[in-house]
Amino acid sequence: MTVTTASAPCLPTPEDIDQTRDDSVVIDLVTRARDGDVQAWDALVARFTPLIWSICRRYGLGRADADDVRQSVWLHLVDHLGKIREPAALAGWLATTARRECVHLVRAARGPHAIVYALDAENLADERAGAAEAELLAAERHAALREAVTHLPTECQRLVGLLTADPPMPYAEISARLAMPVGSIGPTRNRCLDRIRRYPAIAALAS
Repeated sequence: MTVTTASAPCLPTPEDIDQTRDDSVVIDLVTRARDGDVQAWDALVARFTPLIWSICRRYGLGRADADDVRQSVWLHLVDHLGKIREPAALAGWLATTARRECVHLVRAARGPHAIVYALDAENLADERAGAAEAELLAAERHAALREAVTHLPTECQRLVGLLTADPPMPYAEISARLAMPVGSIGPTRNRCLDRIRRYPAIAALAS
């Protein structure tokens, strides 16, 4: 990902920033859904169903099979909603659950009449299996990264957004926009990146 200096640490891309979602909203929705708020549950379903569909597409599932996966994922969430320790990391939990459901469905569908053409790691050559797994892991990392960025203080969110602008923005312009001395941009950027690395969903993936 491009930043204004070659030595700068890796930052989220503008696309990541654009797709960020306020984790405080997710926490609120999960809390309310746990208490039986139907509207909060419906909001969670509407918010994260596209993520589940995207994982199903990566496995090449047809519409009917993808719908089965979707329903299974939400049923699992009903059973585990009260056990999720980090509501803000719900996207990562849903992505992992969806991937497992896709694998189970593909394995069950093996045979001459199987209509599903999926990225089943056990049926692929080693290098293709590795590529498929890496692609799915990247999707989970991006979802966690988007959540982590929304968890940053407003100053960090603005700075990260400007540092990842396309085309790259000079430090002098960033300084003017944020009323921040040029010499403070680097240290502030590093503190923001440290916050991202410590975010639970990012730390879990890193470990």
